[in-house]
Amino acid sequence: MACITKLFFTNHMKTTNRPLTFGRIAELWKADKKNYVKRSTYAAYALVLANHLTPAFGSCAGISEEQVQQFVFDKLARGLSRKTIKDMLVVLKMVLKFGAKNGLADDYRPIDIRFPTDRSRSQIEVLSKDHQRRIMEHVTTHVSFENLGIYLCLCTGLRIGELCALTWDDLDTETGVVRVRKTLQRIGVPDSSAAARTELLIDTPKSRNSIRDIPMSAELLQMIRPWKRVVNGSFFVLTNDARPTEPRTYRNYYKRLLRELELPPLKFHGLRHSFATRCIESRCDYKTVSVLLGHSNISTTLNLYVHPNLEQKRRCVEQMSRSLR
Repeated sequence: MACITKLFFTNHMKTTNRPLTFGRIAELWKADKKNYVKRSTYAAYALVLANHLTPAFGSCAGISEEQVQQFVFDKLARGLSRKTIKDMLVVLKMVLKFGAKNGLADDYRPIDIRFPTDRSRSQIEVLSKDHQRRIMEHVTTHVSFENLGIYLCLCTGLRIGELCALTWDDLDTETGVVRVRKTLQRIGVPDSSAAARTELLIDTPKSRNSIRDIPMSAELLQMIRPWKRVVNGSFFVLTNDARPTEPRTYRNYYKRLLRELELPPLKFHGLRHSFATRCIESRCDYKTVSVLLGHSNISTTLNLYVHPNLEQKRRCVEQMSRSLR
């Protein structure tokens, strides 16, 4: 690909004597990147380019730090989260570095972007113990494949895509583990001529650490064993069919369940947060919780879930004080 792009650049310079625009470099970068990343990752990159970066910088033959800083301010003003904007900047920098490396643009210069100071503390949403018990009691007395999915998430911390991709063969009642080996998601088809065309994709999980075995609790094992004797192992758990349900459809089912139980709205990902929080509250060691969740590193787990309460702080200060006596 490097030879192709350099040949293209040479011919381009002969005829125009000017560098390529960001939009053209981005197209060449996409064609190259497609060979190395997962389809879902490629689709995400293409979406960022089409919806944000190309409209802002597509016609630019050079991009200044001031332009990028203004881009960030504009996106913040429109209500986009810092993480979303930072993900865009990652793609922007990859394209710029690709252009410089292949002689399609000026040498890459590091872009130093500043975000306004954020003094707010974001809190993860979790179920209270009482609300969690109510949901678990309901799904065990109202048996269905969809309800089993809710119970599975509360007992294992599965992501919704991992749950939707789960087949009965992934529930190993002999060893008592849930084997997480794939995820399901709806992705855009970036090279499609049809506008906004999407497709369901079953792929490997989010990262290498996401491939994991999660032990089942005795209660979960007791719930699954009778089904395992009669189901087709290749069928998806949530549908008990050869065809899966997709995350958006299952989220809607979950929302209806919360309304039925007259519980406050909570994002589906809150079930995963609740599992992790209950593990931490039970004094499980942080490394084990991190592995169960499939986090890439333990710092993600610590930053999300380990927040000492007032009683823990008091004990810490008292310990320090005793050491000085």
